[in-house]
Amino acid sequence: MKFSESLKKTSDFQVVYKKRRSKANKYLIMYVNYNNLDKNRLGISCSKKVGNSVVRHKMTRLIRESYRLHEEYFNIGLDIVVVVRPNAKDIGYKEMSSAFMHLANLHKIVKK
Repeated sequence: MKFSESLKKTSDFQVVYKKRRSKANKYLIMYVNYNNLDKNRLGISCSKKVGNSVVRHKMTRLIRESYRLHEEYFNIGLDIVVVVRPNAKDIGYKEMSSAFMHLANLHKIVKK
């Protein structure tokens, strides 16, 4: 990813959650916060309710790939946390990418 890195620390996730700027659809919940850096940071949360470790890792890879392919369309300086909902475990890449970009458009973090 050119303009981004991963959110890994629990404290970074908590800062984004506390701002309470969230949008949701059938498969995902997206929280967004501005970080005043020259790069975006992407965090993905996938609980055990979604499935076993293989399923959770697959969902994480699908979201990361959706972001990577659309990365140049996002504004710079964002912390983005994506929470996977349990009914997303059976969807493929196209549905995941569509759900991800739908939430990004709702948050107005995509360049026109």
